[in-house]
Amino acid sequence: MQRASESPRLDAQILLAWTLQRDKEWLIAHGECDLTDSQAEIFAKLCEKRATGMPVAYITGRVGFYGREFVVSDAVLIPRPETEHLTEDAIAHLRSRATGSDVLDVGTGSGAIACTIAAEFPGAIVDGTDTSEAALEVARGNARLLGVRERCTFYRADIVDERNGKMFDVVVANLPYVPTNQIPRRPDSVGFEPLVALDGGPDGLGPYRKLLALAPRLLRPGALLLMEAAPPTIEALAILARSACAGALVEVRPDYAGLERYVSVRDGGGRSG
Repeated sequence: MQRASESPRLDAQILLAWTLQRDKEWLIAHGECDLTDSQAEIFAKLCEKRATGMPVAYITGRVGFYGREFVVSDAVLIPRPETEHLTEDAIAHLRSRATGSDVLDVGTGSGAIACTIAAEFPGAIVDGTDTSEAALEVARGNARLLGVRERCTFYRADIVDERNGKMFDVVVANLPYVPTNQIPRRPDSVGFEPLVALDGGPDGLGPYRKLLALAPRLLRPGALLLMEAAPPTIEALAILARSACAGALVEVRPDYAGLERYVSVRDGGGRSG
């Protein structure tokens, strides 16, 4: 497992806890616990999967995000801590407004961002879109588990259903942003994630160009648009955002590690809605 993981000890603890259906705290308090033959066999098989490079989240079908546990499958990108700052900004913006709580989560995947916003801000009405029906089923399941399904609607669309003409107070997007020729391959753990959730085209910005072309029609006056990317493409994304959203305040924001992670576009509110 060591060659497939940067944190083999932690991975082993997670897989052992999953085998025993206990949490890590229990493991620490019961380090002397012996495995049954059946448990040892299950644990060994899980470790073998991890040794191939398969992410722990796909092995257990669970991942933590913003203090909650989400179901994942290999149909969705694994939610990452780097995305929590973006989610936090979206929630803070909703809380700062006297009115308005319509949210669009583009490329929702597991629904982690959409469901977290709905759970943290009870007034939020969230639309989540994705091109993958399998991903949408995962998102709907997470909305049920978190008790927010009445306020989260997930539907298949490239960006959004333009026919209803709906506008939003917050638009969040974690779209594919890896340039095609830079997508990691197995046994890198990222190579196990769905290609459709990674491939951003030749320069990594193809999906965001589609979103930004629609942005002026999606954003209500005073709305916030948040788009995750990565240091290699973030400045180019910010330039595109400034061009598409004239008059808006465009900023590049960091993640927990201090790396440039997402672009914030705050509408000045001067347009008529």
